Amino acid sequence: MTNQKQKIIDGGIEVFMGNLLRAGVIIAATLVILGGVIYMFKHGFTMPDYKNFYGEPQELRHPVKIFKYAFSLHGRGMVQLGLLALIATPIARVVFSVFVFFRERDKLYLAITCIVLAVLCYSLFGGR
Repeated sequence: MTNQKQKIIDGGIEVFMGNLLRAGVIIAATLVILGGVIYMFKHGFTMPDYKNFYGEPQELRHPVKIFKYAFSLHGRGMVQLGLLALIATPIARVVFSVFVFFRERDKLYLAITCIVLAVLCYSLFGGR
């Protein structure tokens, strides 16, 4: 492949990565704002209990249940889904980078990116 073609491909990859990150953040922000508005309409006039701390309900701690609540237009479910989208955005970028480095046969960057992906997955799913 010529040097000029490689520059065009690299530029396209950079544009795609930028658009991926931008779209992920916009989607996440939209979901959080929409969920916040729905939550405020339903619960905006209730008095909070500052003496006791209540964490997230059990049904909003698992992705499948978060999707269920978000698609049934519960405000807290939509906020949680927005936060999941925000977390998934950089992970999607790393996964895309793995495919790009594999396609380019760049073993060093592929190995580093796979290590980063493994650390991200461990911290999300296994690190307690």
